[in-house]
Amino acid sequence: MINRRLIRIKALQVLFAFYRNEGDSLSALERELFRSIEKSYHLYLLLLLLPESMVEHALAKIEMGKQKFRPSPEELNPNLRFVQNRAVAALAACNDLQRKANDNRLNWNHFPEVAKSVFNQFIASDFYNDYMNAEHCTFFDDKAVLVSLLNKILNANDDFEAFLEEQSIYWNDDLEFVSSMASKTIKKIDETDSSLTVMPVFGNVDDEEFAKRLLRNTVLKHKENLELIDKFTYNWELDRIAAMDTLIMEMAITEIMEFPTIPVKVSMNEYIDIAKFYSTEQSNSFVNGVLDKVIASLKVNGQIQKQGRGLIGENGEQLSPENINSFEDEDN
Repeated sequence: MINRRLIRIKALQVLFAFYRNEGDSLSALERELFRSIEKSYHLYLLLLLLPESMVEHALAKIEMGKQKFRPSPEELNPNLRFVQNRAVAALAACNDLQRKANDNRLNWNHFPEVAKSVFNQFIASDFYNDYMNAEHCTFFDDKAVLVSLLNKILNANDDFEAFLEEQSIYWNDDLEFVSSMASKTIKKIDETDSSLTVMPVFGNVDDEEFAKRLLRNTVLKHKENLELIDKFTYNWELDRIAAMDTLIMEMAITEIMEFPTIPVKVSMNEYIDIAKFYSTEQSNSFVNGVLDKVIASLKVNGQIQKQGRGLIGENGEQLSPENINSFEDEDN
């Protein structure tokens, strides 16, 4: 479930806290990283449990309508389309989901007001009303309304945003990615196949190893990476550069040096994108310029060893000693 973009972000967050607080042991830092990743996975499981909670609220609303002193014809004969949603039934019957939720004590019974707030916004939405009033309802429609719940309601619900902030410091930046993973799981539900399973924490063992090595080597190479960054920011004092920019560049250099199967351009693009969201307005161009210089120098000195095409320059050209210092710092 966790992809490498999220691993990089999680590592960045725990490393930033590590250096600001003068850190703990490397093993404690690693535990913090994997705790952060585990919390993201818990959110994924909670989102997959949410449709079942919505059905429970819908059933309660139907029952309350029937118990009125003078129920309306609609309350006496309610539309049962959503409470009979086949995709929700498949999630409720998914042994893998229910077991993992139980093992981690995850359910929406602990947060009834949040679930109720989401439900009220859900049933007020146009896509819910279109679903309930459509002449026909396919299994695809059953899944689509749940995907819309995850992608259109949660990001716009203030109670849900407050819930994320209260429950975990790690969840503030997770929702968009985690909801997309939950949506993918829902889309894979097969009407004719009851063997639904949820995604594992890591897609493969390589991603878990990537997380460990990236974190550890960024710490272990901290001093020499700072020296390298300092060398190519000669018009700047290191303490004048945003701490987040420095850390992003440290991680990028570590990844480029330590992972021979990841092309240089992939690593570059990832960290430049991360800089756009996690540092200052000009950080992406600054980080890009400095990393260009660092990578050119490392390549010329034979310090970057890649298996396959680890591209450096534009359109894949190799950079020569003559153009190592040809880049300008736009921020100077």
